[in-house]
Amino acid sequence: MNGRERFLTALKNQKPDRLPCQVHSWMTYYLDTYLNGMDSYQAYDYFGMDPVIYAFPHLIFDEKSLKNWAYEYRSLGKDKDGVESFIQIYHTPKGDLTIKGARNRFTSWETESMIKNEDDFELFKEFYPVPVSADWSPIIEAKNKIGDKGIVRTWCHAYGQPGTWQSLTCLIGTENTIYKAMDEPDWVHYALKTISDKAVASIENMGKIPADLVENGGGAASSTVISPAMHEEFCLPYDRIRHEALHRQGTLVVYHLCGGVMPLLELVRQNGADALETMTPSSMGGDCRMEEAARRIGDSVAFIGGFDQNEGFERGNRKFIREEVKRLFAAKPDGGFICSPSDHFFFGDPENLKEFVKACRECEY
Repeated sequence: MNGRERFLTALKNQKPDRLPCQVHSWMTYYLDTYLNGMDSYQAYDYFGMDPVIYAFPHLIFDEKSLKNWAYEYRSLGKDKDGVESFIQIYHTPKGDLTIKGARNRFTSWETESMIKNEDDFELFKEFYPVPVSADWSPIIEAKNKIGDKGIVRTWCHAYGQPGTWQSLTCLIGTENTIYKAMDEPDWVHYALKTISDKAVASIENMGKIPADLVENGGGAASSTVISPAMHEEFCLPYDRIRHEALHRQGTLVVYHLCGGVMPLLELVRQNGADALETMTPSSMGGDCRMEEAARRIGDSVAFIGGFDQNEGFERGNRKFIREEVKRLFAAKPDGGFICSPSDHFFFGDPENLKEFVKACRECEY
């Protein structure tokens, strides 16, 4: 099998020739610090790993929508540690929506969410633009570049991060979303339906999706953050709608739950996703027990992730790398598994990644 066949076979929950592996996107910091500024393609080649390239379309909006959602960025400068503070402003015909945040060498974060009250949400509902079409050339170019060596994945247009519940937490803050779900569930469903309707319209307007895999979900929907009962009420119905829309456009869907997942496995099976990630183990702050997860839903859902990158990559325990890869491989013996670090990583001797790739290659079905 070539790399593309290997990944697609696993994503269809079938058995390839051997265990495929990937990283959950290369972080710029890691590429610059450890790999002398390689790009993602070069990094995959360097490690002899079949590539999973993350690429995104150019979204096309009508001019009126963009004019009604005019973006302004203001830098507030950096502190002594190099942390930049900033303000983002979206100007609408009926008022401004403001976000405050900061960023460092590794990531960015918000210190003040966009939506402060229900009136703000009405501005979002009226003016947050939905693309009228998409230029898929970045995805097509990526697929042409890697050929049959690997696959290309993307995510659909959404505020903050894909996933209807996830987007709402990005808009109003995670704690506030949970409080409102308990105190004002009708409003939360109204907000979720608004976000869902915009997402489905985006998917329909963007046409057939040439990417091999589309990501949906987010850690705010994990059992680390909300209960299974809340997930069933506030996540499942809207995830199912989005996954059905994505499938109609001809792509596979991976549901992203970085965090606790074990109490949610049967709910994930109901949402229609083809695969589940990141299968985060307890040593990384999750709760995934791969053997049990495979026993409960492994017959119908493929898995991506599971590997503890802190112990394996950052701490440089090569004995752990080999033993952990083999354990994960054995946990889902009938295929449908892509071994991957259980989310992003920023540190680690490249020799440890080479050991990871070697161990995965040795796992033949």
